Amino acid sequence: MDSCVKQNSNQNQFCEQQNSQFKKSENELAEESIINNVKLRYGEILEQKVNLGCCSTQGCGTIDYAIFAEKYQNLQGYIPEADLGLGCGIPTEFAELKKGDVVLDLGSGAGNDCFIAKAQVGESGRVIGVDMTPSMIRKAQLNSDKYNIRNVEFRQGDITDIPVLDNYVDVVISNCVINLVPDKRKVFSEIHRVLKQNGHFSISDVLSTGDLPLAIRKAQELHIGGVSGALRKDIYLKTLEDLGFIDIQIKKEKVIDFPDELMLKYVSQEELNEFQNSGTKILSATIFARKK
Repeated sequence: MDSCVKQNSNQNQFCEQQNSQFKKSENELAEESIINNVKLRYGEILEQKVNLGCCSTQGCGTIDYAIFAEKYQNLQGYIPEADLGLGCGIPTEFAELKKGDVVLDLGSGAGNDCFIAKAQVGESGRVIGVDMTPSMIRKAQLNSDKYNIRNVEFRQGDITDIPVLDNYVDVVISNCVINLVPDKRKVFSEIHRVLKQNGHFSISDVLSTGDLPLAIRKAQELHIGGVSGALRKDIYLKTLEDLGFIDIQIKKEKVIDFPDELMLKYVSQEELNEFQNSGTKILSATIFARKK
């Protein structure tokens, strides 16, 4: 229902402005709710020390992220305490890291990808992890201190407003985090800002091959689980192109199949049928692109 009721033609323009502002506020509140819910759930995961990922049906009430996660155990720099199983790929696999690089990890969690990156950039390099969850920052710093790692630092911040200077980093990595953010274009714009000229990113993320049914897009538990926040692949790649990124490549992707019984915890059988009949697939993918 409109917040402003038009009583005569002279009020039309005023009402349209008022209603537009009202709807904008509703959208902002919805985004804020999603962000706060993500922050809360990630804090719960860490506190419960559940190594099943941010989408675990055990303890956190969401989808088991083991569906997405890949194994890190054999990688140089691996620290078990930092691996919460929250990823949907291994972004450092395609990040083309070299000694001396300055690397930025968006949504750094307990530091897993930061420590893997640190092993590749060496003592002459530097890694900055950014995460919005205070308990994650504390845990990452504890891990860093425990293993006496001095060229990795962690900053609390929002990845839509990255606390890093312009043209500062050589490489940006991120693992299954951007799909959780409502304003993905803003994140990509920030990535473009902080990268040096000819710098690049390697991001593991969740995408969809088509439009998700409304019921799935609205299910907050599925958003936390990395499903309903997935951007359509063609829109994702077009957004990067529009922002001036070049050499855009999907380095790796796989279809994620969700068990019916799991999806039925969050949507009805009719809604699940709509999703399955749509032919839309959920993908985990690692995307590479370079700043011109």
